[in-house]
Amino acid sequence: MAKSDTPDDCQQIELLENPSGSWTATDQRTGVASQGETRTKALENLDEALALYRGETGHEPTDEELRELGVDPEIARSQGGELPDVLE
Repeated sequence: MAKSDTPDDCQQIELLENPSGSWTATDQRTGVASQGETRTKALENLDEALALYRGETGHEPTDEELRELGVDPEIARSQGGELPDVLE
């Protein structure tokens, strides 16, 4: 099947070995990518990254988790969802 003939319900993944010997797995539909020291680990990490991308796992950080990271929860939540200039 040519790439354009891939059914919509199929997942197409590109798996590359990096010069360092680690592996990169990329979901072709979403562009989400992840790495691992082995092919298996790269694919496991990609599964986790895709679950986060789809909102199937994870949670909004608690105030305590923000404080542990050195972030003031009141300031973080007052940002209105806008990214800092450095992240835009």
